[in-house]
Amino acid sequence: MDEKELNVWGIHAGKTGDADTIFLKKNYMGLGWDELDDLSTLKADREAFKAKVAECYPDKKPGAIPNIAGQLYRFVHEMKDSDIVVYPSKINREVHVGKVAGPYNYNPNIGKGYPHLRPVKWLRSLPRTKFTQGALYEIGSAMSFFQVKNYSEEFKAALEGKTTPTPPSKDDTLSIVTKDIEETTRDFIIKQLSQELKGHPLAEFVAHVLETMGYRTRISPEGPDGGIDIIAHKDELGFEPPIIKVQVKSSEGSIGDPVVSSLYGKVAPGEFGLLVTLGIFTTQARNFARSKSNLRLIDGDELVNLILQHYEQFDSRYKGLLPLKRVYVPQVLEETDE
Repeated sequence: MDEKELNVWGIHAGKTGDADTIFLKKNYMGLGWDELDDLSTLKADREAFKAKVAECYPDKKPGAIPNIAGQLYRFVHEMKDSDIVVYPSKINREVHVGKVAGPYNYNPNIGKGYPHLRPVKWLRSLPRTKFTQGALYEIGSAMSFFQVKNYSEEFKAALEGKTTPTPPSKDDTLSIVTKDIEETTRDFIIKQLSQELKGHPLAEFVAHVLETMGYRTRISPEGPDGGIDIIAHKDELGFEPPIIKVQVKSSEGSIGDPVVSSLYGKVAPGEFGLLVTLGIFTTQARNFARSKSNLRLIDGDELVNLILQHYEQFDSRYKGLLPLKRVYVPQVLEETDE
């Protein structure tokens, strides 16, 4: 088969690289889920795999079942002989590239905890520095077994000895990796807030964000609030301006002009209005707000900006809801004309 027609697959050896010996010393690649016995006895369709996974792992969340079943199905039925395999080892920090050398077989005796096996012939071992950051990011997938698509040609070239390391300053994939990490984090934050803080709890969270910004807040009781969820102010008693009337919307859809206009109708002279949503604002709503110097709109994206900016001041309850840790990502410098 033409090398260009071969699929490229990525595989991990467990969270700590515990299957590294099976992979590199015994020349097998393996998957865990050892409560499942011989998968070759199952009907060759995804539904059969889902049913078996659900039966053997009844405590798994429903969303995890198709994910696990899909990985196992591809490992048994979609990966073919001579397909290319990429294994980034956590033990020696090298990227091992090889080819599938045979069909699936079930053998719980070759490596403890990894009974689902396929033989592999490793052909090259290369330091991570030989690959672009984008390629490394793709094979860092959270899944144990996955198809490499975006950077498959780079790994095929590596198998042929055609690696051409790109200087970090000229690696165009850096911007892709950085953007993907940022978008994943933002998606996670919005998803957590939308699922865990519907309605009044989101107003309490927004009040907490405002408090980390130096405001004192009063939250309306749960129930009908007349369109005002939070009163924010700087002084201890709440008499001194500016007084900010805040409305919070936990929906992820679009907020239109009528909602914005309604809030503004409750803002007295000398007060300020703030509307916060997990979703977005229509063009008409934004145009209305721009015409009012004492009205401010914060959509989901801007709310995430505030969360990231003030996260260190959050209390333990909200840090538990949004478990984040500080990481450093490459800064992509824009080229300037000489």
